[in-house]
Amino acid sequence: MKLKKVLAVLLACVLVFGLAACGGNSSGGDSSSSGGGDTIKLGWLGALTGDGAVWGTCESQTLEMLIEQKNAEGGLLGKQIELVKYDTQGKADEVPNVTTRLTSQDNVSAIIGPNSSGQAIAMTPILTSAKTAGIATVATGERVTVDNGVLNEYNYRVCFIDPYQGAVVGSYAYDKLGKRKAAVLYDQGSDYSEGFKQYFKEEFEKLGGEVVIEKAYSAGDQDFRVQLTDIKNAGVDCMLMPVGSNGDIYTIVPQVAELGLDDVTLLGGDTWQSEDVNKMSGPRLAGSYVCNHYDASDPALKPLQDAYHEKYGADATIEINAYMAHDAFLLWCAAVEAAGTDEHEAVAAQLTKVEVDGLTGHIKISEEDHNPVGKEASIQTYVYDEANQVNVETFVEKYSPL
Repeated sequence: MKLKKVLAVLLACVLVFGLAACGGNSSGGDSSSSGGGDTIKLGWLGALTGDGAVWGTCESQTLEMLIEQKNAEGGLLGKQIELVKYDTQGKADEVPNVTTRLTSQDNVSAIIGPNSSGQAIAMTPILTSAKTAGIATVATGERVTVDNGVLNEYNYRVCFIDPYQGAVVGSYAYDKLGKRKAAVLYDQGSDYSEGFKQYFKEEFEKLGGEVVIEKAYSAGDQDFRVQLTDIKNAGVDCMLMPVGSNGDIYTIVPQVAELGLDDVTLLGGDTWQSEDVNKMSGPRLAGSYVCNHYDASDPALKPLQDAYHEKYGADATIEINAYMAHDAFLLWCAAVEAAGTDEHEAVAAQLTKVEVDGLTGHIKISEEDHNPVGKEASIQTYVYDEANQVNVETFVEKYSPL
């Protein structure tokens, strides 16, 4: 009797482990294909903790909301969509492991994110090996899609790039604002900040302006008075702040006011875009100019804003990532539908063939550099609402460099 019981237990264990092995891959198929199964898996990676968590949280929540809406409408290709997401903690060295899990273990059809250029670049070898597309949202660094003249075959993005953004701000400062002497206060540990600084300087000085002084800081610094005092003494009429994290804005701007740089026009880019920046920067932010991917006053944004606040709360912060994630999701959906399958290579092949009208403009990905073709920048300024003690982003105009 004892021997029979032992054999029965062993047989049960074999059956349990066999069933577990059969059910381990919910997408179906082997590690080289994401085309089977009852659901379509979409991957996401970004910062849910650490530096950049406010952006990553908004981006992932937006995708969850959009997927919920799409599934309620019937999903894609008759299947429900499943979001598989991982936290990179805002660290580029976390990205390879996470990307490997998404492509080889989870068998996603594509990956949306991250919004950081450094993290997007770190994905490249894994995406190439797995032949799986990564669709970056706000990763504007040039090397994300083209590195030293070589196309990263499976890297795509829905945002314009740093050379363009830097040229827009440099040209606008000189041509439209009449600025001639500029300072730059930049994050020396950010690829984005370094690149923006470089391209701004090239454009501004090409037109006849002069970058008189450049001062660096490190992410997490709280006291900028030394750099700002040097900038004040340099006699500039504008200051570019291509921050790596938007939290730097509401730390720096009050100190700009404290030191009396009243006649210096502050300039920035897409990392300034945040409801927190608007609320926490104080009145000195008013009169600053930024380059953005969309018109913040566009009524077309309201349905997404309303849906987001309804789902996540009236006080939930909507970052630029919500709009960029929306457009990346539209592009991915169009590619899946055009491919007629969620198999990752087939989806990637369609990303340069489909076109969508997004919240940030018309999206058509170039075959040559995998960047969106012909997206214009929006120039915005800030107006301070004294009654509500908040800065209001105000659209000025669409603008391209001279």
